[in-house]
Amino acid sequence: MQAARARLAPLRRGTSFHDTMTHPDPRAPLVPERIAQLPRIAANLWWAWSREARILFRSIDLVLWRQSRHNPVALLQRVDPSRLVACAGDPGFLALYDRVRANLDLALSREGTWYRFHFTQFDAPIAYFCAEFALHASVPIYSGGLGNVAGDQLKGASDLGVPVVGVGLLYQQGYFRQVLARDGAQQALYPYNDPVQLPVTPSRALNRAWPRIKLELPGYL
Repeated sequence: MQAARARLAPLRRGTSFHDTMTHPDPRAPLVPERIAQLPRIAANLWWAWSREARILFRSIDLVLWRQSRHNPVALLQRVDPSRLVACAGDPGFLALYDRVRANLDLALSREGTWYRFHFTQFDAPIAYFCAEFALHASVPIYSGGLGNVAGDQLKGASDLGVPVVGVGLLYQQGYFRQVLARDGAQQALYPYNDPVQLPVTPSRALNRAWPRIKLELPGYL
């Protein structure tokens, strides 16, 4: 931390943090223009299986990265704005940032992927229904083997360019965290999953309203 903070770049006289910041995401309101895509990268769970993306966020603040359980959205919410200004002036950080951003754009385009090469005539999304998806520990909506299998299949589909859409549940309280009391008894903690601090983005209708999906199940009115 001391080495990281020593690289803080001083602001020019007559400027403020707000003069050099942009507001692309209300969850991370203070981000320098040069690295304005950080919140966008953080909100896409693609970073969970991109080593360079994880290194990028870890290099911002190692202590906060660990305290947030490797959650880039929570990291950007808590980091000192002056640290982001310093990152925006660090050539090494900027080179990594540009590379990660380009790789994310390439992944989203699905250009050159296995699916694009073999199934050029099919582009409709494929729904994958599952009760849990283990994509990353910062999104605790899984508990065991089922979630791990589903999460790995989504990651594999992403790498192959297959247009799979996971359909599951965003539990307010996911799997419990086990802790031991002084007498050795197990205690179960159920932390609240605050969507504002999770690397997820709500889907909205064209009029910005919350979408409502009606399911007709047999035997139910």
